[in-house]
Amino acid sequence: MDITYIPMARGFVYLAVVLDWFSRRVLSWRLSITMEAAFCVETLGDALARQGKPDILIPTRVRSSPARALPARSPATALRSSMDGRGAWRDNVFVERLWRSIKYEEVYLRAYDSVGDARASLGRYLDFYNSRRPHSSLDDMTPDQAYFPMLPLRLAA
Repeated sequence: MDITYIPMARGFVYLAVVLDWFSRRVLSWRLSITMEAAFCVETLGDALARQGKPDILIPTRVRSSPARALPARSPATALRSSMDGRGAWRDNVFVERLWRSIKYEEVYLRAYDSVGDARASLGRYLDFYNSRRPHSSLDDMTPDQAYFPMLPLRLAA
């Protein structure tokens, strides 16, 4: 889970995502006009409700991050964190690549007039990212293809 800011024509919004490391699939995302913990908790809760509990959660590293303020009864409190406290670059490399893709392939090409415009446009881009954008690190599969492997066909007996 991580957050970044998204510039708009006037001001900016915050984008939170939960990313599956193996497939690079965006499992859940939310936009917010403030950096409060609630929208991060909602994003994580949505991912957990739809995808189930992961073995490990890699939270954001930002000091002022809302993820640090997760309530004690949050679903995230039952998850094991992989952070070692040393600030290794490897901890967030995949989500940083996602931020680069989102910003250079979508955000910097537009100047969103409203939060609604940003939400709709980012939603279209993230659908494209998950379902149609191949990744060289996934042998040119899309995140959806890596996350939902094809089931073997059963031959009729």
